[in-house]
Amino acid sequence: MGMPETRYARSGDVMVAYQVLGDGPFDVVFVPGVVSHVELCWETAGMAALLRGVAEHARVIVFDKRGSGLSDRIAGAPTLEERIDDIRAVMDAVGSDRAALFGASEGVAMSVVFAASYPERVSALVLYGGFARVLWAPDYLLGATEREVRKAIEEEFEAFVTPGGLEALMRSSLPSADEEEVRAWARVFRYGSSPGTYEALLRMNMPIDVREVLPIISAPTLVLHQRGDRDPWTPVEHGRYLARHIAGAAYVELDGGDHLPTAASAPHLLAQMIPFLQEAATREAPEPEKVLATILFSDIVGSTARAAELGDARWRELLAAHHARVRRQLARFRGVELDTAGDGFFARFDGPARAIRCALAIREAVREVGLELRLGLHAGECEVLDGKVAGIAVAIGARVSALAAAGEVLVSQTVKDLVAGSGIAFDDRGIQQLKGVPGEWRLYSVASA
Repeated sequence: MGMPETRYARSGDVMVAYQVLGDGPFDVVFVPGVVSHVELCWETAGMAALLRGVAEHARVIVFDKRGSGLSDRIAGAPTLEERIDDIRAVMDAVGSDRAALFGASEGVAMSVVFAASYPERVSALVLYGGFARVLWAPDYLLGATEREVRKAIEEEFEAFVTPGGLEALMRSSLPSADEEEVRAWARVFRYGSSPGTYEALLRMNMPIDVREVLPIISAPTLVLHQRGDRDPWTPVEHGRYLARHIAGAAYVELDGGDHLPTAASAPHLLAQMIPFLQEAATREAPEPEKVLATILFSDIVGSTARAAELGDARWRELLAAHHARVRRQLARFRGVELDTAGDGFFARFDGPARAIRCALAIREAVREVGLELRLGLHAGECEVLDGKVAGIAVAIGARVSALAAAGEVLVSQTVKDLVAGSGIAFDDRGIQQLKGVPGEWRLYSVASA
């Protein structure tokens, strides 16, 4: 089985390179790590063996996310939300309504959020060598300190620009590989990225935290990790954490220390993956009962007084203008209107950064007709009922909106975590109590996007 033809799918404003091989009865999408190259990966013995091995049983889709490999280069680095859009775009391009995802390294966070956001499109998850969070926190002791991570990023950047540095970096992650395979992986990194883009991606990954998403996953999940994987890659404790926090996840710890697939590790990966994927493919696709969604609530400030001032007829005209402007922005940012109660809107989004930018656009649009809004957003697990969403995440979104000041877009900590690296700036509004919701909640005001 030779290298398949490289094709392109449009994802927003960029073109994403992908390949398709095999014609089995179910689909498997390979979600890449920090750097990939759909053509040069065939020179790496381990990745080539892994792709061909899965393609004997399934149709395999492999792609380069935007900014990497043969996909369009972009300014800076793609956000997590944009990377997830690339998965969806490639699946749409090949006509894949539902697929298993194999996420490796950085691709694990992408796969997790995609599976939680689009449960109807994911038949199974295989998560290899990945993490839910990078940084240390009081409730995540296995993470590295920010100082340690920044030092590692500087060292990896230097490896990129130093003769022989990439080869040395690859040796640290591929203890079982021979020199030919080390050089092949070094070429993938060298041609799949630039030093600046690689550094930007690592810095963007540093604040990623998808821990709140893990309990939402409903797809059968297999977590694989090499016992000897270590810094600056992904120590095995991260894999153990993933398996403990995804309901029903199977966990297999492999002997060895390869972070990337090698000729030595590929047969062991295939031995675990193939039976799992085949069994998952026999299950009927259930109707999703829960989904990760970003909830937006808006409310006109001082509406009662304004209605009394204008009178019924003029207020109805102003309200109609408000509704038209809100709906125009919802359509622009892929928001779904769920309810309109009086002068407020309730909508859902499949991406928190889009939801924030939509909220800001709505705020400015209605100011043109002399209205001021308060807007609140929360991302979390929602129950799916007849196309609508319900549950505690909806209640939290409403409570966050109620605490917003006039003209403010207020968001929960979860929203802020999920848009890490998106260029959206926040002001900390401190710890708040949400009426009827247990616990304490840290809220943030959107400063700029």
